Amino acid sequence: MTIERPAVPNPDGGPLRIRLDLSYDGGPFAGWATQPGLLTVQGTLETALAVLFRRPVRVTVAGRTDAGVHARGQVVHFDTPEDQWIAQARSTDLEPAEAFRRRLRGVLNRELTVPLKEAGLSKRTVEAMAGAIEVHQASIAPRGFDARFSALWRRYSYRIADRQQTWDPLQRNVTLWHKTTLDEDAMNEAAQSVLGVQDFLSFCKPRMGATTIRELQEFNFSRRPDGILEAHLKADAFCHNMVRSLIGGALLVGTGERKPAWLAERMFARIRDSNSKLAPPHPLVLEEVKYPSGAELAARAETTRALRG
Repeated sequence: MTIERPAVPNPDGGPLRIRLDLSYDGGPFAGWATQPGLLTVQGTLETALAVLFRRPVRVTVAGRTDAGVHARGQVVHFDTPEDQWIAQARSTDLEPAEAFRRRLRGVLNRELTVPLKEAGLSKRTVEAMAGAIEVHQASIAPRGFDARFSALWRRYSYRIADRQQTWDPLQRNVTLWHKTTLDEDAMNEAAQSVLGVQDFLSFCKPRMGATTIRELQEFNFSRRPDGILEAHLKADAFCHNMVRSLIGGALLVGTGERKPAWLAERMFARIRDSNSKLAPPHPLVLEEVKYPSGAELAARAETTRALRG
C-alpha cells in the first residue's frame, strides 16, 4: 500500500501549504470523513475548495470527528500552487488569505446549495447545512506544518445535564439529557485511573495497521455554575470512538452500575466487546488543537508518524 506524503511549503516555487482554522455544527453531517452518497464535513469543504480552485483539492485534518460530533477548534491543511493562491485576491484590495477566507465562506453558505440539491439531498438538509461550517482564519502555514502529525494534543468537551431542572431545550442539540443524577466524584476517580500512556484498545474501534496506544493527558468532570456536568479530555491523539467510549464507561460508573476501578480494569483487559458503551455523539465538541513553535513542527510530524506506525 502506498502512503501519501503531503507536500511541504517550498520557498523555491513549490506548492504553498494553507492552514484553515474552522468550526462546525456536526448535526447535519455523517461525520468528518468523505463517504459516498453521504453529506460529510470533509466532502462539503473539498467541494467548496474545488469550486474556488477549479480542480480537486484534498484536505488533511487534525482530528476526524464522528457523525453528529461538533468542532470549535478544528484545523486542516491543503496544498496549492502559489499563483492560484495569489489569484484569490484578484480584483480586491484584500490580502490573499482574507480574500480567500471570504470567498470560501461565500461558497459554503451560498454557492453549494445547487450542487447539494442536485446530489439528491433534501431541501431541509441543505438548509440545515447552510452556516454549519465557519472558517475563522486562513493562513500560509509555516514550513514543516502538518495539521494531523504536527499536533501536540487535541482537547474535547462533553456536556451532561443530569438534573431535570437543567434540561434546556435550547441546548438539547449539544447536551446529553441524563435521567438520573451522576456521582461526579466516582467518575473523576475512574477517569484519573486511565491517565497516561496506555493501550486504549478496549475503548477504540481499531484501524488496520494503526496503533491504539495514546497518551491521555487530561480526563475530568466538573460541575458548571449552571448545573451542567462537563467532561474535559486531552490527549496527544484519540483513536476512533475513544472519547465517546471513555465517556460511556464513566457514565456507567456515575450511575453506580460499575465501580470506579472498572474503567481501568476494562483498559488493561485490552478487549472490545459489548461492555464497551458509546456515549451519544451530539454533546461532544473538539475544542482545541495545539501545535509546537514553527521550528519544531517538522520534527514533531516525523516523530508522530513513527509512533502511529
